[in-house]
Amino acid sequence: MRRLVFASVLLIPCVAAAGDPKFEYGKADEVKDVKGVEWKATAEAGLVFTTGNSETTTASGGIKASRKSNNNKLAIEASGAYAKSGLLVLLDKNGNGTVDDESELVSAQTITAETLASKLRYDRFLSELNSLFIAALASRDTPAGKEVVLGGQLGYSRSLRKTKTSLTLGEFGYDYSHEDLVAPGPSISIHSARAFLGHHATMTEGADVDASVEVLTNLNSEKLTTMTRDGKPADGGPFQDTRINAKLAISAKIGANLAFQSSLEVKYDRRPGPLPVKNLAMGFTPEADNLDTIMKASFIYTFVGKADK
Repeated sequence: MRRLVFASVLLIPCVAAAGDPKFEYGKADEVKDVKGVEWKATAEAGLVFTTGNSETTTASGGIKASRKSNNNKLAIEASGAYAKSGLLVLLDKNGNGTVDDESELVSAQTITAETLASKLRYDRFLSELNSLFIAALASRDTPAGKEVVLGGQLGYSRSLRKTKTSLTLGEFGYDYSHEDLVAPGPSISIHSARAFLGHHATMTEGADVDASVEVLTNLNSEKLTTMTRDGKPADGGPFQDTRINAKLAISAKIGANLAFQSSLEVKYDRRPGPLPVKNLAMGFTPEADNLDTIMKASFIYTFVGKADK
């Protein structure tokens, strides 16, 4: 039975927090030949649950949907990941610092991942190479110290190089984020300049590769309460809060509507949120880690439909 359960878990698509919603971009080819209204949706999910000597619960999932009509595209996506683990720790009843019997061993439940991300984006294609876009975003990442993040984007997008099997696209514009932090303290508003470079290519029939990098840097001064690793107050001046998001994904079709994807995401934040740790000394607010990585392998099912106007 244990072998059967283990084998079943391996077959479940484990999807970590789905990609940063800012990675997605519009392509003119998507709406060039659309005569009526075309919609498309994808869904993915994963679950791991263990008991006994190892107590873990991990759940993740995501959805994406888009609607295309003439030179317009409206897209929405949402994703989330949750992980909780239970570890045996000492409940020192007599204060001697050692485990005397099983009554002094208790399971401590710890949430190790709690992330949510969503995005609504509208693209207006001006020509085959040029478009304008606007987007609204919302996310949550408690291990990174961010309780709620709300924001928006607008900008200009242009196809830089296009062949029969590949497309390279660049974007630049404005990004706004309002962050409510896990640790006590004031919220942070960030006005940023944004640059994006994305590349999509077909390697062989049914196999694609996507690569992208996004850079954001703050234009305003931020009132930060965190301290850097060397114990100094974090500098929230202009261009000090630089963020870099990079992604590489390879996908292959294994059916008419089913595909397998493997991806790696790297997120760097020069001025991360406060570390969500309790019982900190007064006046000491350390930063969370600057670098986060997400590796995932997932099965993706696609729904496609068309309708006349």
